[in-house]
Amino acid sequence: MDNLDYGIIGNCRSAALISKTGSIDWCCLPEFDSPSVFAKLLDENIGGSFEIKVNDSYEITQSYERYTNILITSFKSGDDHFEIHDFMPRYRKLDGSHHAPPELIRFFKHISGKPSFSVLYDPRLEYAMGKTETYIKKDFIASLTYDVKFDTVFLYTSFDKEAIVNSVELELVQDEFMLMGYNEKLLLPTTQRAYVDLQNTKVYWLNWTDLTPTYKKFNDEISRSALTLKLLSYDKTGAVLAAATTSLPETIGEVRNWDYRFCWIRDASMVIKVVSELGHKNVARRYLQFIIDLIPDKAEKLQIMYGINKEKKLTEETLEHLAGYKGSKPVRIGNAAYHQKQNDIYGILMDVIYEQMVKFSVDIENGEDLWAITKGIVWIVSNNWKDADKGIWEFRTEDRHFTFSKVLCWTALDRAIKVAEMLGKQHKIDKWEPIRAEIWQDIYDNAWNEEVGAYTQSYGSKDLDASVLLMESYGCVEAKDERYIKTVNAIGKELSNDGLLYRYKNEDDFGLPSSSFTVCTFWYINSLFKIGEEKKALEYFERLLGYSNHLGLFSEDIDFKTKRLLGNFPQAYSHLALIECAINFSKKESEDKMLESLRE
Repeated sequence: MDNLDYGIIGNCRSAALISKTGSIDWCCLPEFDSPSVFAKLLDENIGGSFEIKVNDSYEITQSYERYTNILITSFKSGDDHFEIHDFMPRYRKLDGSHHAPPELIRFFKHISGKPSFSVLYDPRLEYAMGKTETYIKKDFIASLTYDVKFDTVFLYTSFDKEAIVNSVELELVQDEFMLMGYNEKLLLPTTQRAYVDLQNTKVYWLNWTDLTPTYKKFNDEISRSALTLKLLSYDKTGAVLAAATTSLPETIGEVRNWDYRFCWIRDASMVIKVVSELGHKNVARRYLQFIIDLIPDKAEKLQIMYGINKEKKLTEETLEHLAGYKGSKPVRIGNAAYHQKQNDIYGILMDVIYEQMVKFSVDIENGEDLWAITKGIVWIVSNNWKDADKGIWEFRTEDRHFTFSKVLCWTALDRAIKVAEMLGKQHKIDKWEPIRAEIWQDIYDNAWNEEVGAYTQSYGSKDLDASVLLMESYGCVEAKDERYIKTVNAIGKELSNDGLLYRYKNEDDFGLPSSSFTVCTFWYINSLFKIGEEKKALEYFERLLGYSNHLGLFSEDIDFKTKRLLGNFPQAYSHLALIECAINFSKKESEDKMLESLRE
């Protein structure tokens, strides 16, 4: 079955996707959102790739080096055996800063025999919009384009450069390397230096993972998901990307193809909450600084999303020359959703600010800035919560009174009040509590549909929506609340399809969705767990884990029939929700064992 059988490597500056046969089919340099160098993922003919070709006698397997983001692809034919260790260098320097250059290294490790292979090195710069010329120089192979704008990449290697450019068969008898970078190197790379970079990068990721608590259940899944979320964080500004790709379709052959290489306030804030719960404070600290930098004016409304370098204008355009993933056009860069109004983002951000202030106490760096932002958020929400918006799913047509948006407006006030309590700001508490109560009553009165027997997608609607499941997570209702239990059961009955969930079933701007939104299934699993259906929740969870790719990675969507992964990849939303579910199950097992020991 065709699937997104890719691993991701990266260094919190950019990333690359490598197929299970060792082909780099997606890579943007120097940064995540730069034009592609390799884009075979979006056009098999002209996109460009960096492939390792072996004959049919080779067995190819792939895995991550444990607790790292170093991807190992193994090629074995009888006694002839070698591995490629793919990574983007990232490690701490003596001055405390990080070495994270815009480059990737392919370290060829000789295991045994005399394995042979050829290389197809075919960079197509600037999204393959013009012609890329490749030249052999004394120290490197240079690839450049002048057509759209001038751009270059450089390949350094211990192999014969002519053999690489001409795809001549090579025999491996010792360790070798290839380094492809955006910049010309001042210090000539060698196999020894590539090996040192590999070891330093390995130590960095092992140290990073060591900060994550160990869980009795699903520890490997939690670890891999946490490492993936870290890869989607952009060190320079603190932004967190929704995914590393653009235009992977929600459904093959349809037009729901979007660029996800941006920072959505909602997605990023949810990621930060989970990653900081795992003990990674620096990621949270950098993200909060990113938010502070975005809001110089106290009354300035937040956009739903920004560029990773804090860009506010994300003009959407299509790349007509690219065929699209499996022929799914259009390929888009930029994202027109940036100017949408979505009232939920304030509550999600306020939730993160509150969590960080609890964790790091009021001595938190930038505490005064965060209090100023808190007051600004309350002012904006107080003046806008009664308005309709586009909702979490970014409907591109009419505005509605979405239940999820109202719940998160309530959350904004609730967390702001809690922050005010921490800081002893009683006059603010007295002013804000009536607004919180008014929003809650509005939800209670208008979001519930007696005929359906559930809280529905929007006021006056009969349509169900998986986002409503998060009412309990944010504390708007309790898990034992009768209305909430009925809502969970109604959503399971109406939106579940062979163990996977629709976001919603009502037709949106592009018709009825035909694939499952992975995060919604995780939300449903969590909700089942919370209302006491723990056995059913665990069955759903273990089945869903089986739909990941060969490396335990998830994209945005899963096809209901074939179970193939669809949508942008890897998806931060999916992996943060996986972690939340896995931690709940792990904690439950620990609690059960503690109770058993007390009974003995």
